[in-house]
Amino acid sequence: MGSSSSVPEKSTHEFTVKNSKGNDINLSSYKGKVLLVVNVASKCGFTNSNYTQLTELHSKYKDKGFEILAFPCNQFLYQEPGTSQDAEQFACSRFKAEYPIFQKDRKHG
Repeated sequence: MGSSSSVPEKSTHEFTVKNSKGNDINLSSYKGKVLLVVNVASKCGFTNSNYTQLTELHSKYKDKGFEILAFPCNQFLYQEPGTSQDAEQFACSRFKAEYPIFQKDRKHG
């Protein structure tokens, strides 16, 4: 199956997103790294295990060209109800996350 001609293919590195503080981050700054782009939520039944595993992965591979890009998401059963800053604070204080936490999609709360 071929790709649709109406949807241009883009590399992850061609996007600019906002970090949890609302600053633009060009994902081209991550070129040359292996990326794990993941939706996160603080009220999910898997929160404890997922954040623990993400922190372990990041600690183990961060010096080997690996980066986690975490995007808080409230779209699935409203499991991330706070602000982007709340999500970052939660991940950093409770799970010692040292990877970037980006801004929530405003369309989905």
